[in-house]
Amino acid sequence: MTAYPIKFEPILQEKIWGGSKLKSLLNKKTTSDVIGESWEISGVEGHISVVNNGVYKGCSITDLIRDHRYEFVGNKNYSQFGNDFPLLIKYLDAKTDLSVQVHPDDEMAKAEHNAYGKTEMWYIMDREADATIINGFKNENVTTNALKTLTKDNVDQILNKQKVNKGESFFIPAGKVHAIGAGVLAAEIQQTSDITYRIYDWDRKDVNGNERELHLEKSLKAVKRNIPQSNSTAGHNSYKNARVLASCPYFTSTVIQIDQETSIDYSQNDSFVIYMCVEGSFEISVNDSKEKVSFGETVLVPANARQVLLETQAAKIIELYIK
Repeated sequence: MTAYPIKFEPILQEKIWGGSKLKSLLNKKTTSDVIGESWEISGVEGHISVVNNGVYKGCSITDLIRDHRYEFVGNKNYSQFGNDFPLLIKYLDAKTDLSVQVHPDDEMAKAEHNAYGKTEMWYIMDREADATIINGFKNENVTTNALKTLTKDNVDQILNKQKVNKGESFFIPAGKVHAIGAGVLAAEIQQTSDITYRIYDWDRKDVNGNERELHLEKSLKAVKRNIPQSNSTAGHNSYKNARVLASCPYFTSTVIQIDQETSIDYSQNDSFVIYMCVEGSFEISVNDSKEKVSFGETVLVPANARQVLLETQAAKIIELYIK
């Protein structure tokens, strides 16, 4: 396989809670003002990413896995996931609150949907004043059954609502009740899954006057209370300014801040590597191929690449791979 920095065509998703920031700030090509998500790299059925640069332009991510296997995703990843790409990479713009929701773990998702579970994390790229998220229960005294009684008036007594700041990150394992609030622009990394159980949707209605479906029975089955957080781990030693955001069986994510030429050795890494540009811009070189990556863009480096060169005067980048 030819190793070079691979870009994919973003898949834009209109949402009832979506806004215009993915267009105005991240330069996504759309005329819509209700784009909630830009799926940067996806292997979700019906939403398969297609390469938009280089020698594999026009190939789907499924084509690349099928044709190049270990060279593209790594030995361990191909052995575990076969022709399925294991991650879904997004940017997200919440103009209004997302529903209060929960995702199933692998076991429940397999039984109910023949699919993968959904552990995810968020990195706050920007936020409006007083923007909040919901992150689990308010305290241990609140019962899971209280989710059946959620209203606008009592949600703050049942669930943990907290203000967020630019640069913060949140690990959301499967089974944790959560919601992104209005005014948040985020990078989202998750397992390849589009399964969401809505618990409460703020009593809102769509353009046809209908409320969205809730999934209380499945939600209560999926909810977990004492969920382990991600593991702490050392960052890649090539970076002076790096902070590990999450390390779990599904992904390892590190935010790095660079202001000069930085060379990274991936010869011992048995995985593809993804870079998300969450501030500034940079150029990435693999072998003799170079690509500019702007704010809000994403690039993938195949597993057979051994050396990567990053060049910038100022950028924050999320590095992703699977250990």
